[in-house]
Amino acid sequence: MKNPYLYGYLPLITILLFSLTFGMYAVGVSLQLFQSIGVYSGMREFLSDFELRIFLLIVFALIFFMVFSALKLIGETIHELGMLFFSKDNEGETMSQARGGYIVLFLGATCSAFAIQSLYFLVGIFVITIIMYFIFVIYKMSNFLSVGGTVGLLIFEVLSWMLLLSLIVYVVLKLYNGILASLPFAQ
Repeated sequence: MKNPYLYGYLPLITILLFSLTFGMYAVGVSLQLFQSIGVYSGMREFLSDFELRIFLLIVFALIFFMVFSALKLIGETIHELGMLFFSKDNEGETMSQARGGYIVLFLGATCSAFAIQSLYFLVGIFVITIIMYFIFVIYKMSNFLSVGGTVGLLIFEVLSWMLLLSLIVYVVLKLYNGILASLPFAQ
């Protein structure tokens, strides 16, 4: 008998690994920024270099943990809403089939540990991992869906994410333009 909760810990470990790798990269960038603007020496009066790095790692890892946890929650909600619309499964068997995809996410998070020095590699590994997970889940769901249901689920999820990302980009650009317009030297 196979335990249905075998992969239950992998999402947490995946989020922790991605948070730590992105956090470690952010620590390096922030220390360079602090040195270039002259704040680093003042911070060193209160904390040693190791303590400062640990403090920044905790802060950045916590921020990334919250972002990745929110993305996981939104992603699962979009997916389950799509399954509500397009699946005929009343037993919940499709959800257990999709849990095997957690291994894909875990392997991607493990690979990100080797790319801490480059933001492009970190983001690339993250995006490739998400795309591979998405393809794996759609493939597993296609066994329980009709062709029209599979296409409908695929379109629903892609459109939902595109709408969400477009909204975020719009809000960030409006905020950026509002800040620039409020600066006194910009007028």
